[in-house]
Amino acid sequence: MLKTTLQALLFATIAGMSLLATANETTKTPATEPVAQQVAELNPINLNTADAETLQRELSGVGAVKAQAIVAYRDTHGEFASVDELLEVKGIGEALLERNRSKLTVNQ
Repeated sequence: MLKTTLQALLFATIAGMSLLATANETTKTPATEPVAQQVAELNPINLNTADAETLQRELSGVGAVKAQAIVAYRDTHGEFASVDELLEVKGIGEALLERNRSKLTVNQ
């Protein structure tokens, strides 16, 4: 009888823990965007006014050379008409643009 009681208690404990774990997982909220990205979306970087240092610091995958190329392109061709025009800058490809698109603007 003692063995049966212990087995029943063990089963109840395991079942209860299993239910708690499942309930905990279903109530978790999905991961949100990183805070830095949320801030960038609230204060996007204006391609027409940002200096090379800001571009390098704020954009993913943009180092000193690419940041300077963006500024040089702007100085030569005038203001960017759209964020997509960034693709005209040597060294800027689709992947880099898409990674940073939400952080960029041309009209502030």
